Amino acid sequence: MNTQSESLNIPRLDAAAKDFHSLLARHLKRGLSADAAVHDTVAEIIGAVRERGDEALLEYSRRLDGMQGDSIHALSIGPDQLQQALNGITPAQKNALQHAAGRIRRYHEKQKQTSWQYEEADGSVYGQQVTPLQRVGIYVPGGKADYPSSMLMLAIPAQVAGVEEVIATVPTPYAADNMVFAAAALAGVKRVFTVGGAQAIAALAYGTESVPRVDKIAGPGNTYVTAAKRQVFGHVGIDMPAGPTELTVISDGSAPPHWLALDMFSQAEHDEQAQSILIATSVAAIDAVEAEIHRLLPTMERRRIIQASLVGRGFFVLARDLKEATVVSDCIAPEHLQLAVAEPQPLLPHIRHAGAIFLGHYSAEALGDYCAGPSHVLPTAGSARFCSALGVYDFQKRTSLIQCSARGAHELAPVTAELARGERLPAHALAAECRRSSAAFDQSS
Repeated sequence: MNTQSESLNIPRLDAAAKDFHSLLARHLKRGLSADAAVHDTVAEIIGAVRERGDEALLEYSRRLDGMQGDSIHALSIGPDQLQQALNGITPAQKNALQHAAGRIRRYHEKQKQTSWQYEEADGSVYGQQVTPLQRVGIYVPGGKADYPSSMLMLAIPAQVAGVEEVIATVPTPYAADNMVFAAAALAGVKRVFTVGGAQAIAALAYGTESVPRVDKIAGPGNTYVTAAKRQVFGHVGIDMPAGPTELTVISDGSAPPHWLALDMFSQAEHDEQAQSILIATSVAAIDAVEAEIHRLLPTMERRRIIQASLVGRGFFVLARDLKEATVVSDCIAPEHLQLAVAEPQPLLPHIRHAGAIFLGHYSAEALGDYCAGPSHVLPTAGSARFCSALGVYDFQKRTSLIQCSARGAHELAPVTAELARGERLPAHALAAECRRSSAAFDQSS
């Protein structure tokens, strides 16, 4: 089955069809790699910023972002201005940001990793030392919307990890009543640069006269930002590749259909490339949600973006049962997975790939976007197969500790020598065996 809903032309797929997997791949339309033109443009921008620093940063900010001014200082926002922004928003906005920040901090405090060591019987000590990164850059996206929530979701886990300095870039001109800058002040960010795109990533990766070089860059962005992150990786760490945002909903028909329609809208309204997918166990459940989509769409403020997203990238999937629905979901490996079913917990053991899972009818994905607690920076485009949600551990390093005693070296040397010679690396063997001779001498003295 591959019929089309009439007015919005949203495809329907049947998981039992022989050609289902090929159709699914076609409708997912995924691909994190940028085309040659994007790659070349990004490479040019990175090269210019790397070579000419602030001068190139200003040039691209004027050309691509419409920045006004002839000084790099116009792009730099300090603590006083950030505090001014926090003071300039409404009390309701400030309370909402504070409430969200508290919940995000409380959740991420539970992720903190600590150093550990253990001692073996021979006196050798092994362990792991956990240290925070020294300086990180966070890219807070802009364009079709402002994202103060992303400022909180990126900065707070870094702070909980113990990062000494957080540098934020925001492709939005400073405004004293902008919640993005207010959120920066609330999250303790001291330096913000109003720079976007590949030029922001280049500045963070290599540093300029004004923008300090960071150890790692985190945060989602558009195609140019993602391409830039890929190109600078190795000179600097990155969190994960990012593509358009996604939601997959699994429904057994027990949730109010207008709730699910609004859930799909909430994802689709981000931009035209966002993807909303409904997997349901009956045609009736799909029909009911589709009817609500038609009824509610005209009332949506961002209906043109929603419609373009649903028509271009959204679709429905009919599954024979919930187990088959979870199999389909794992094939998708969605950024957000919403289990809109009567009993969600029994489904968890059947789900392997998802950035975040929302369980039950009241767990709207929108709650996770703002204030549930976990970071909303999540793997997209199927990368949930090998990536995890951003968290405190993205801003910490783990260093192995090895302290062999004389007896420990004596016992490990023969094993090391045998393996090293098997790999045709004789100096390794000798380096181990000389410790064994020394260990034997130490033990006899």
